[in-house]
Amino acid sequence: MTKATLVATLFTLPLPGGEELAALPAAVDWLEVRADLVGDQNASRLREHFRGRLLYTLRSAAEGGGFTGSDEQRQRRLLEAVSEYDLIDLEGDRDLTPDLLEKIPPEKRLISWQGLATDGAELTARFERFSLVAARLYKLVQTSAQSGQEVQALTMLKALGRADVIAFTTGQQGVWSRLAALHLGAPWIFGAVGRGCESCGELAVSQLIEDYGLPEMMPWEEVYGIVGSPVSHSLSPRLHNAAYRTLGRRALFVPFHADSFNDFWRKIVLSEALESLGLPVRGFTVASPHKEAAYAEAEVSSPLVRRIGATNIFIRKQGVWEANTTDPEGAMVALRQRGITIAGKKAAVIGCGGAGRAVAAALDEAGAAVTLVNRGHERGDQAVRLLGLPFIPLPEFSAAGFSIIVNATPVGRNDNQSPFEVESLREDAVVIDLPYGSAATPLVTRALALNRTVIDGREVLLIQVLRQFRLMTGQEMPANLARKALGMEVELEASASAGSSEARGAQEGR
Repeated sequence: MTKATLVATLFTLPLPGGEELAALPAAVDWLEVRADLVGDQNASRLREHFRGRLLYTLRSAAEGGGFTGSDEQRQRRLLEAVSEYDLIDLEGDRDLTPDLLEKIPPEKRLISWQGLATDGAELTARFERFSLVAARLYKLVQTSAQSGQEVQALTMLKALGRADVIAFTTGQQGVWSRLAALHLGAPWIFGAVGRGCESCGELAVSQLIEDYGLPEMMPWEEVYGIVGSPVSHSLSPRLHNAAYRTLGRRALFVPFHADSFNDFWRKIVLSEALESLGLPVRGFTVASPHKEAAYAEAEVSSPLVRRIGATNIFIRKQGVWEANTTDPEGAMVALRQRGITIAGKKAAVIGCGGAGRAVAAALDEAGAAVTLVNRGHERGDQAVRLLGLPFIPLPEFSAAGFSIIVNATPVGRNDNQSPFEVESLREDAVVIDLPYGSAATPLVTRALALNRTVIDGREVLLIQVLRQFRLMTGQEMPANLARKALGMEVELEASASAGSSEARGAQEGR
């Protein structure tokens, strides 16, 4: 097992008391100060709260940073940082001047570049030019314009075979390349102090530890992932990677952010680009909005996938990509675990995308009287054609007439909205809310306040992930491990305690 060096990047001003720096995990070795964004920080004061080493970066506007001053101002600030910081980031296209190199020794130099490269050859040529100047590390960060370009930096890393080069692709699309770069010899990986930045693809350093088990890492031999737009909120990497580590499986599960599934399919999967890097893609789950586009590429599909015209999981078996769906699994299993009868019940499924259609089809096959609900008529009409079920536009929908209501829209995940008027729920109604976030959705909160039975998105995710893991690996994900990763152990204990109290109350009442 090897170990990566974790670097926490300070993108915003630290709190006056230094609380977030003091709270950095012990596994973090370096703190990168983005002086172009937070100004020149007092290094001695930083060291009062952070026991590791310090990297000074003054990223120029030409390379996506915030520094817009003159060459003289830049040189002065870099030189002032030399005595206080352990490493200085020098931009290879502007800072390798005789004056700077004379006063910054090689062991304090990180030579970097960030920008667009037309191809891998241009990227390699730039590194070869930079490497003529001695440095501790070389860092090349490519800005990607489309799926597939992430492979260029990784191919260069493999060809170089050096332990002093960091190369990856920035942005949401390139998150997975940061992790794959470790497999190819990159010694460092960068994560943000605090929450990170989902829109720019900067993972929090705490997320690198919690979701990927860093800094310790096994030699990865296969890749799985989740494909969608967005996917940064997904807890799947945390669950799958924790299971791989527990089972000793040499695998990595990553988020593949893709604006176009077709681009991802052609340039990442069919091209077998990762296979040439020693990281073959063995399977992936498919998230919104790509479930229909993915179905169109499947070589083999399950009967349910063919009925709903969408898939949420692709598995490669003997060279053939098979499409399946676990979208109905969470809802159906959770209902049965609660002893809720489905046959004969009136059910409404709000949202006619791939997940909604899958749950609606499963409820229909289980004997429920299912009504489809959607804000837009186009997707609703498509679901009606595929499933042969009745449809109601969302503005005309009332929950009062249904015993089972499923929310298969993203409403509530990142906003304070509910997809329908919760107060109209029947007393015996069961609410299934598929989206999940860092806190309970408004639908879940309001339905629970009305004492309705609620199945939330994390419970659905848990059930789905257990099945997905089995389908992809042929192994069982430890259920207790998954619950712990989802932060569900306290809820389960509380539920068990409540159940025991009810049982004692029933016995005392007899």
